[in-house]
Amino acid sequence: MIYSLIRRKTSKREILLSIPTYRVSEDQESSEGQDSGAVSSEEDKITSCFAAKVCFEVKQDYTNHQFLGPEGNVDVELIDKSTNRYSVWFPTAGWYLWSATGLGFLVRDAVTVTIAFGSWSQHLALDLQHHEQWLVGGPLFDVTAEPEEAVAEIHLPHFISLQAGEVDVSWFLVAHFKDEGMVLEHPARVEPFYAVLEKPSFSLMGILLRIASGTCLSIPITSNTLIYYHPHPEDIKFHLYLVPSDALLTKAIDDEEDRFHGVRLQTSPPVEPLNFGSSYIVSNSANLKVMPKELKLSYRSPGEIQHFSKFYAGQMKEPIQLEITEKRHGTLVWDTEVKPVDLQLAAASAPPPFSGAAFVKENHRQLQARMGDLKGVLDDLQDNEVLTENEKELVEQEKTRQSKNEALLSMVEKKGDRALDVLFRSISERDPYLVSYLRQQNL
Repeated sequence: MIYSLIRRKTSKREILLSIPTYRVSEDQESSEGQDSGAVSSEEDKITSCFAAKVCFEVKQDYTNHQFLGPEGNVDVELIDKSTNRYSVWFPTAGWYLWSATGLGFLVRDAVTVTIAFGSWSQHLALDLQHHEQWLVGGPLFDVTAEPEEAVAEIHLPHFISLQAGEVDVSWFLVAHFKDEGMVLEHPARVEPFYAVLEKPSFSLMGILLRIASGTCLSIPITSNTLIYYHPHPEDIKFHLYLVPSDALLTKAIDDEEDRFHGVRLQTSPPVEPLNFGSSYIVSNSANLKVMPKELKLSYRSPGEIQHFSKFYAGQMKEPIQLEITEKRHGTLVWDTEVKPVDLQLAAASAPPPFSGAAFVKENHRQLQARMGDLKGVLDDLQDNEVLTENEKELVEQEKTRQSKNEALLSMVEKKGDRALDVLFRSISERDPYLVSYLRQQNL
């Protein structure tokens, strides 16, 4: 049975109904006007005013049930364990970020928000996905607010990489699942880690990409590698996952591995974006048998069975080098070394106190690849007497964005931890979602 797609545009929204039939009907579109939906300049300023304080206080535990807000942390209450539904009260106007999920809100006044998590596979039929080139771009949230008009913006997280300019932001859509079907809405703007919905309506919603049928494209996404070891006195077992960078998906895998006593090792994600739907080969320096050797980078909703590679390492008395290469061209996309001492440290207790300087050092490669416009950061560093005017000009003279990033990072690292702390605070203020993203990956 084929699904007939009937589209009806209403204001900025497009209702997409899936109706069982034996043929595909013509698209039916009306040409009603577009709403502007702009948020006032005063509200726009709220985000930048509180971003530095909010992101500097991001906790390292991505399962942390707190929003970071303009006056500190706001607790999230689990109100229905069976449906995994949460409630949070924002006491004052401002910008709030749940770093555990990447979900953010800009609110005009005090408001109560309830949040639950959905599964794309339960709402987006496979037949419907194959009719056009649909790509899930992030988690699915069921959001309500009281009063609704108090919410000026919702920031919906996504894992699509905008770095290389290969993705047209017009492909981004916010999918609402309602009684009348799937309602599609263009976001007001798309940022590197989230898309903004202004004057939002509330429903089960998430980010979808719609690409013209027949278009052959490799969509770059930010991804994560997760390694778990299962202790055994004679034969230590490892599980390795390659998944889209989705905090909810990571939590679901953590929970499943924990059921079988798997312990996650701390690793960095791939520096460069990987292509959605591409295949990657897992290998190791010890010639241990990997099953399966090939992993396909795809999205499966939290709660579904996630694919992983498995290998055994005996009593593991020597370090093992792990690599992931792109199958088609053999390009190395990720590598790490696992040492016997890492297995002991992974089982250790509390993490050390957070250090901005340590964060910059540990994420040097990621920051070099991902930092954007440096103008504001350079101004901050000069104002705090970390850089001189001459040093600032040397960075600006570099020809590419990544070479500017590298010049800045190398220059500040030579000046010591105080300078690195100032750099961290500046990046937190200028690009809070990048800091939140990297801290989640390092857990």
